[in-house]
Amino acid sequence: MGDFDIRDDASSYSNLFGFLGAPLDLVGASDANIAILGVPFDLGTTGRSGTRSGPAAIRHASGTLRWEEAHWPWTYALADHLKYVDCGDLIFPPGDSKAFCENLENKALEIIRSGKTLLSLGGDHFITLPLLRAHHTVHGEMALVHFDAHTDTYEQGSAVDHGTMFYHAPKEGLIDPATSVQIGIRTPYDYDTHQFLVLNADAVNNNAAPALIEKIRERVGNRKIYLTFDIDCLDPAYAPGTGTPVAGGLTSNKALQILRGLKGLDIVGMDVVEVAPSYDHAELTALAAATIATECLYLQAERSQVSKGKSG
Repeated sequence: MGDFDIRDDASSYSNLFGFLGAPLDLVGASDANIAILGVPFDLGTTGRSGTRSGPAAIRHASGTLRWEEAHWPWTYALADHLKYVDCGDLIFPPGDSKAFCENLENKALEIIRSGKTLLSLGGDHFITLPLLRAHHTVHGEMALVHFDAHTDTYEQGSAVDHGTMFYHAPKEGLIDPATSVQIGIRTPYDYDTHQFLVLNADAVNNNAAPALIEKIRERVGNRKIYLTFDIDCLDPAYAPGTGTPVAGGLTSNKALQILRGLKGLDIVGMDVVEVAPSYDHAELTALAAATIATECLYLQAERSQVSKGKSG
């Protein structure tokens, strides 16, 4: 028998243990260049709970994407240019937020130091803060590309709160707001003191994707980038299964167009968060998240293709 190829089984349902059917590598010992990690945590939630079940829902929904070897509109199969594995879910003592932060930062750092790029599946958005700490240890201060309905720069709340990460991250020197952008925002923030570039939901919905992509690329320049996608960036019509839904958001199509426009940027870490399947309908939210995560993998494949002059 030859080596296992994730394309050998294109079923939407059979042997679906890892994201897109990726092989499991719970100890992270493989020579893959991309690692996918589930983070089933929602103790930072201030709205409806349930995002701890997000990683499992996203993995399950990813089965519907397996038959499409070259995911539209890309012209090549991911497996031709990336070797990716699913590291399963982070293990931590339930209810212990301090231990969770330590475990996630240590696990992420272990994966990054092994030479892999990490794609994390949440979980509530708080998980991004310990992930940023791990990435900063290796990559230094980064630009943030942040899709969300909320800025998550709020001062109120506990140290473990899914609305305070980007208040703390600049203070810790993890990200540089002057080179960072927040996309899809449609909730209040302090306009006078806010340091991030905001492309609010109306601006995104009323402008074509190429103009928005140009603004993002101009903002981040050649910085190393951490990409975080809160699924509530999408309008609840496209992502009802989330803890803090806000009407007036992006369509799935507009979000995907913007993501594809980021190809070639130096994205060193990624996460997709805030899927709460107990509020979902027909896996709409989980499928949107799985599709966004797949696009994130294509961005990694595209980086290597651009450098070889073989862009898809």
